[in-house]
Amino acid sequence: MKSNIHILTTVLAISASGLVQSQHTAADSLKRIVRDTKVDTVRINAYNHLANFYRESNPDSTLFFAAEAQRLAQSSDYDFGLASAYQNQGNAMIISGEYKKALAVIGQSQQLFEDLLSDDTRNNTVKNALGRAYASSAVVFSEESDYARALADYQKALTLFTQTANKPMMSRAYNNIGIVYKSQGNQNKALEYLQKAFALQQETGEQSAGVTLLNIGTIFFEKGETEKARNHYDRAQSILVDSGNQRGIGLLHNQLGDYYRKLGNLAKADFEYQESIKIYEAMGNKFGASLAYFNLGLLYRDQNQPEKALGFAQKSLEYATSINALNQQYHAEELLSGLFEDAGQPGKALEFYKKYIASRDKIINEENTRKFALAEMNFEYQKKEALLKEQNKRQTQLILLSALVLLLLIGLIVAIYNRRQVKRRLTLQKEVAEYEQKALHLQMNPHFVFNCLGSISSFIVQNGTDSALRYLSKFSKLMRLTLEYSKGSLIPIDKEIESLQNYLELEQLRFHNKFDFEIRSSEKVEFNMGLPPLLVQPFVENAILHGMVPKEGFGHILVDFDVENGQLLCTIKDDGIGIAQSQSLKENSMTAHKSMALEITKKRLEIMESKTAKSAQIDISETNDYGKPGTKVVLRLPVQYVS
Repeated sequence: MKSNIHILTTVLAISASGLVQSQHTAADSLKRIVRDTKVDTVRINAYNHLANFYRESNPDSTLFFAAEAQRLAQSSDYDFGLASAYQNQGNAMIISGEYKKALAVIGQSQQLFEDLLSDDTRNNTVKNALGRAYASSAVVFSEESDYARALADYQKALTLFTQTANKPMMSRAYNNIGIVYKSQGNQNKALEYLQKAFALQQETGEQSAGVTLLNIGTIFFEKGETEKARNHYDRAQSILVDSGNQRGIGLLHNQLGDYYRKLGNLAKADFEYQESIKIYEAMGNKFGASLAYFNLGLLYRDQNQPEKALGFAQKSLEYATSINALNQQYHAEELLSGLFEDAGQPGKALEFYKKYIASRDKIINEENTRKFALAEMNFEYQKKEALLKEQNKRQTQLILLSALVLLLLIGLIVAIYNRRQVKRRLTLQKEVAEYEQKALHLQMNPHFVFNCLGSISSFIVQNGTDSALRYLSKFSKLMRLTLEYSKGSLIPIDKEIESLQNYLELEQLRFHNKFDFEIRSSEKVEFNMGLPPLLVQPFVENAILHGMVPKEGFGHILVDFDVENGQLLCTIKDDGIGIAQSQSLKENSMTAHKSMALEITKKRLEIMESKTAKSAQIDISETNDYGKPGTKVVLRLPVQYVS
């Protein structure tokens, strides 16, 4: 296999040289246009094309040509050229890891494209450009682990590309949506979108198919299907080499490093990680380089070479800190803390452990800051609503006064007034239902937090401080998800599944793996379907506390999401002690505790029925599968979509 690695390196070099020659020819042609043409719009477009040419290979050149395009476009009032220049600058900043600056200029680009599109809604050129701008901001959100906003912007981009039948860009959007789902741990959804992307790429002959194959291979690798993973890596390699995609080739080397490390071939893993670093360093891509350095640190830690491992981990942290990649910084600090502890340097270990905790808290605080900003916006909105109601009240008084003065028109005025009152009453009824739904949701949140804190307290007593710290880390991630979606009346099903996954893992730790669980989602469940937050979790908690805990031996919990007869079905099933025995234990127990979860849930379902005019029901029954007791809860909800 060593000879194969050298062959791969040689082929990459040959292919890259051919591509460079081709790029030089195209770049020289564009430079002649800039030099010889006097029409400003033509020169601006040429500068933007040059900026796009060097996007992957030389971000500094991209910034230079984009700045020239911006300067000319501003002096010529050429908004399309100016928006394209902003977008090229943002893409170069993404490569360099300057995410905040990238979002700022990409935002300017999106605004200009949207203004142009509002003037000409059928302009496919502007639609495609706006779609690319949304895809660029989605890349930043994805790398910052803000997956909800990343999915939202990718969906906007996909809608625009679909309207223009731009299959190459549709395939890229499908690929990137798949990557977001992969980052969330939803491998089935990720595979679904990646396969959609690859089907389109095969149809259009897109060179980006190499990156898609690489991503599919990574999913198979993470699922433990190494043969399928290697098959996809080999197919991806062929396409990436032909296209000269340096970012893709860097990622391929990094994934091959993971592949060889899992097989125990540490020398080849070392080689692949080093090759990945060379490519990322040459591109100035600190995010990719930080990841490869981190993997090398793990590799040498496993080989009991702490000095080398420390060097790579410190380099990973240096790059992650410079681009403010908090997630990568968080992992690098955790690795350094462990390495210094292994090396017998408790002072250094404690120092980086504190930094690791600080990074974790910073991630949580940034999420909370976003929540507070949204809360402030909601407050301002409510103030405007109150002002509007006052204005409506004055308008009603004016109408009544006019009715008294204009006796000849009183019949017409009364009819108009009654019509307005009916409309207003219906609107107020809808608003009251929404506010009552939010109030009930706020009741659920402290109930949920109280139970979680009780679990943590119990875990500290049973397992000691170190285990409790690990438990708290998982609990903080769960709370971050809960806070993120606590403001809305609906959350995506994918996020509900992620929250349930975290919660069940916490309870597995707490009860020493007394049970296992499975969360399923059928193909009928669409990615933008939603349900009220914290609606399913109380029933999962009951399955654990009243079904699994009293049971002798090992248990199993199943959570299933499906669509049937126009309803969203959420099923929670366990093979615990069953309803009858659980009630008997409660009657014999000295503990007095009243759960509000079922009562609140029923009230939330009643409000949902009144709001949607559709049925929302809950069925709780005792099962007897194969002669064994158990409990089954089925929530039948109206199908709703997250806007």
